[in-house]
Amino acid sequence: MNHDEQRIWLIQELQKEDSQLSNYPIPKDKQGQKDLLRGLMNIWIPKDYDDEFWKIHDDYLSEENRLAGIVNVQSLPPIKGDDRIILWQGDMTTLKIGAIVNPANSGLTGCWQILHSCADNIIHSKAGLGLRYKCNCIMEKQGHPEPAGQAKITPAYNLPCDYVIHTVGPIVQGPLTKKHEQLLASCYKSCLDIAEENGVKSIALCCISTGVFMFPNQRAAEIAVETVKNWLDETGSEMKIVFNVFKDIDFEIYEKLLNG
Repeated sequence: MNHDEQRIWLIQELQKEDSQLSNYPIPKDKQGQKDLLRGLMNIWIPKDYDDEFWKIHDDYLSEENRLAGIVNVQSLPPIKGDDRIILWQGDMTTLKIGAIVNPANSGLTGCWQILHSCADNIIHSKAGLGLRYKCNCIMEKQGHPEPAGQAKITPAYNLPCDYVIHTVGPIVQGPLTKKHEQLLASCYKSCLDIAEENGVKSIALCCISTGVFMFPNQRAAEIAVETVKNWLDETGSEMKIVFNVFKDIDFEIYEKLLNG
């Protein structure tokens, strides 16, 4: 079974599940097929499969991630004055690194909106269904939604990193409060603590809560940088920290904070 055949096979297997996309015709074009497969994954209700399914699923996604390009954290230059800190603009799912941080929702099982552009959706889509299955097991055992400001660690499955660290940032509705700021700082500290506990040597931190959670970008970056620098000073850790940004506005903010 070649790569294209694997994609069709996975679509057909997932369409056997009862969902709004079960009867959707399989497009003839490659991108249409990829979008349908991702959409089916986005609304997939966690269950276990046999070894054949997981092998084809993992082989397919690992190859997709390889074809998308992989960036080794060792190739990224550090900021001036601290070789433990890196500022990088790009897609964190392409990073070969110890861990990436997923800005999760309180359900912790990924974004369930079909083809949504949030980081949570993209990370789960590229890691694969094993990540949602693992997170679902964690949440069933926990028995309640994930509180803001904490962190959970899982394998990264088909991503080029080793781990995904999931954290729920504060949702800002109305004026920014001290509580919002404390919770955001706790997100970064919790991610770093759990990474250190698990022997992670490098981590990519995203702009937690600044998207649909509406935390102001400038203040969020200030809290992130301050929390990380304080943590490095207090722990003496040699962990490499990548401040990973995607938008130009965030790159400009972080560049001034880190190199200004």
